[in-house]
Amino acid sequence: MEMRRADRIAETLEGLIFSGEFSDGDRLDEHRLAERFGVSRTPIREAFQRLALSGLVEAIPRRGVFVRQPGIVELMDMFEVMAEFEGICGRLASSRISDDALAALNDANARCREAVEAGETDAYYRENERFHHIIYRQSGNAFLEGEASRLHRRLKPFRRVQLQLRGRLMQSMSEHEGIVKALTDADAEAAARLLREHVAVQGEKFHHLMASLKSAAE
Repeated sequence: MEMRRADRIAETLEGLIFSGEFSDGDRLDEHRLAERFGVSRTPIREAFQRLALSGLVEAIPRRGVFVRQPGIVELMDMFEVMAEFEGICGRLASSRISDDALAALNDANARCREAVEAGETDAYYRENERFHHIIYRQSGNAFLEGEASRLHRRLKPFRRVQLQLRGRLMQSMSEHEGIVKALTDADAEAAARLLREHVAVQGEKFHHLMASLKSAAE
């Protein structure tokens, strides 16, 4: 599926923020960005709305839209909660997931593998999103699904950055396969543990994320 123009602009702006071209506190000029991307202001505003949902920008009435990078402690707190949400979703889904949903997970994994083989990080992330949202839905708990989806969206740009770590796509792919096996086997504890570990930011993933944030702040 072709990405919407506003989505492409939002992802480009994410990259510019992480690369340091736009730093924390910078004002994003709607008119200049429209000229830069060769579009009207409408897709720029839509891109701003998407970035605001993930918390990378903040719209201040009568002042404009400003880059907002979360602090390290705030970001780690969010990832800690996200890992627990994923674990709970996996535990519940292990006894509630349908055969159709398992087939959809396997299809998402197949597309993830194609993206790995092609070296397409963005394509991998889109299928990765589908993979996780299937599990949220299959938890059978609408409130949990909503909260997990909201936090997933908030952390989206940072999770995308993680996938740029050398070897991370293949590692993530392997973790997905373990998760699907645990759900297929109705192994609640394994599903919870594997999903929690899959999302938790520890070790090398932590250092890579911190280095990305540092480069954006400099």
